[in-house]
Amino acid sequence: MAWLLFTLGRWCFRHRWPVIAIWVVVLAGTGVGSATLAGTTKDSFDMPGLESTQAFALIKERSPDASSDGATARIVMQAPAGQRLTDQGPRARVEAALKTVTTPHVSYAASPFDTGAIAGDERTGYATVGYDRQAMDLDAADKSAMDDAVRQLKDAGLVAAVGGDAFPDQGEAPASEAVGVLIALVVLAITFGSLLAAGMPLLTALIGVGIGITGITTLTGFIELSSTTPALATMLGLAVGIDYALFIMSRYQHEVRAGRSRADAAGVAIGTAGSAVVFAGLTVIIALVGLAVCGITFLTEMGLAAAATVAVAVLIALTLLPAIVSLGGLRVARARKGLIRPAHQPGDTEHKTFGRRWGEFVVRHRVVALIAGLAAAVVIAVPVLSLELALPDDSTAPADSGRRQAYDLISTNFGAGANGPLTIVVDTRGAADPVAAVDRAVTTVRSVKTDIAAVEPPVDTTDPASVDRLRKQLAAVDFTIISVMPSSGPADVATKDLVATLRAAFATLPAQTGARALVTGTTAVGVDIADSLIDVFPTYLVVVVGLAFVLLILVFRSLLVPLKAALGFLLSIGIALGATVAVFQWGWLSGLLGIEATAPVVFILPVLLTGILFGLAMDYEVFLVTRIREEHVHGARAHPAITNGFAHSARVVTAAAIIMMGVFAGFAASNAIILQTIGFALTVGVLADAFLVRMTIVPAIMAIIGERMWWLPKWLDRALPNLDIEGDSLKTQVPGQRTDATPIPKHDNVRS
Repeated sequence: MAWLLFTLGRWCFRHRWPVIAIWVVVLAGTGVGSATLAGTTKDSFDMPGLESTQAFALIKERSPDASSDGATARIVMQAPAGQRLTDQGPRARVEAALKTVTTPHVSYAASPFDTGAIAGDERTGYATVGYDRQAMDLDAADKSAMDDAVRQLKDAGLVAAVGGDAFPDQGEAPASEAVGVLIALVVLAITFGSLLAAGMPLLTALIGVGIGITGITTLTGFIELSSTTPALATMLGLAVGIDYALFIMSRYQHEVRAGRSRADAAGVAIGTAGSAVVFAGLTVIIALVGLAVCGITFLTEMGLAAAATVAVAVLIALTLLPAIVSLGGLRVARARKGLIRPAHQPGDTEHKTFGRRWGEFVVRHRVVALIAGLAAAVVIAVPVLSLELALPDDSTAPADSGRRQAYDLISTNFGAGANGPLTIVVDTRGAADPVAAVDRAVTTVRSVKTDIAAVEPPVDTTDPASVDRLRKQLAAVDFTIISVMPSSGPADVATKDLVATLRAAFATLPAQTGARALVTGTTAVGVDIADSLIDVFPTYLVVVVGLAFVLLILVFRSLLVPLKAALGFLLSIGIALGATVAVFQWGWLSGLLGIEATAPVVFILPVLLTGILFGLAMDYEVFLVTRIREEHVHGARAHPAITNGFAHSARVVTAAAIIMMGVFAGFAASNAIILQTIGFALTVGVLADAFLVRMTIVPAIMAIIGERMWWLPKWLDRALPNLDIEGDSLKTQVPGQRTDATPIPKHDNVRS
């Protein structure tokens, strides 16, 4: 494999213009496709088998005009002290505002005077506005109409705020991609000692992301994709694109300084570092494709799209990067002011790099380093035992946002549960007496005494006319709805327990009446998804780690190295989740980090964090350990191989980790709790994995085990193909090295 990649890298270096032209054509083609063929995206997702989503599907099937999946907004208003909303003046203002909010996309605007959504003191109430489409499909006219309505209410002296999911506050991750690119440029310039050299990994990474995103956009014209699909592709495509180019570029500079021609140096860099990039990319792809195990449509789409973008990043690093490097001349090859300098030679006591000194320290004090590293990891990970998952509610929004103000007004005047009422869909299709079945369901709900503030039945059973209307409704659609207001907020554990309690209470309803009751609503959906992800998480870990374990056996020809890599990753995940629980769920350091409220952790975090962090962790593992194995294969004993390999690759991994942390920290600076949580967890995860696990615990374990780290049963050794990741075959097939003092011709092995 090393020889094939060497040949590819040298060919691309020598034939730079055809290679560059091919990639330019690919980028232009996907760009034209995205501009001309792109379709619409969706903002909902499917997860078959959940009771809450089955209820929504039932409503949509039997009453297509119900628009149960459309966006909703709540206009919460409060009259000044001494006045009531029911007074003539405030009431007229509210009714006028509801007329203003009406657009072609509004399916209903329920006045508080009609629905009874007015607090006991009659000062506070809320109107519910339903739309016939999802939030992302609403246009500027809808937002402008809502803003005008709120402005009218405020001009009349009323307090007004808008909650619901129709117009979410846009969380600002202050241009996180731009912040990440800027940090990457600075780190790369310091690493390579040249802005020209620093720009090359950035350029290739941006081209890869451009191809990935425009390709995804083009696909929306043929298949329906979630609006969240490009998000992970953008973040990871940029991250790994820079990482892979950084690793290959550093090896290229090393080979030129060791005396190779620039063309041969490019070939060797692709044959060795490029081999590591191929397998690092495969581990990332495995982790991302594995998201399909979760059975959530938008996660599957995000994983597949990001995996495709990572695959493009690998191809660009192997082909376009050497072509662009060939344009840079000696300024790229020989820049000496950066962190990547000629390797320290054995016996040379001067100019030891920090990486070599740290590697020697860890090897010398390996037992202490291992114990200290494990102790730190366990202590930070302990809070994960208290992990709670939920769909964040508006109580975590910034205090000055409309969503938070609306949430607080409703909580204060109607109870926290009014922000996330539960909906019980009673399916009477199999009931002998549908009305009696509904009455039985209402009685069952009222028998639950814990955490229920109010129950709103579909009819007043004491009113014959109301019962008759229900009978006609059931004859037409075979279902009705009971609304339940919990005493606790949407993200509270008590609400989650209430969902389980109601479902247990309804377990006997089919046998008693022939009807069934499904508990749904936004809160119930969040509960179901969180529980489902918790159930599937172990399977996901087994699938992803198991496939990567097999791949790493092929790469390192060892059983212990992959085992160590997988166990180290579990430490990184534990640290990232533990720190996230401590900060976002317990509130530790929340003031310092600008977090305004504590809440359960975002329900998708464990799976999403595992997918992203596993890929990056295996990147660092491959980058570090392939260089250590290369030293070992070329004759070094266990401890010298660790220190020499560590000296060559530690700075590259450090630079890559700092770049990743910069990208993710940009998301952590957002004012949206979901972005904050994901950005923080990834930042901590990369910090822990790169510096604690890969650069402390891993070399300590390898030093303790020594030569036995590379043990592989003989029968398995014979059965496995020799992939030659270390480039051993290049020693006999590539021209020998020259000294650094030998002049390099201006057009060394490069066609003009």
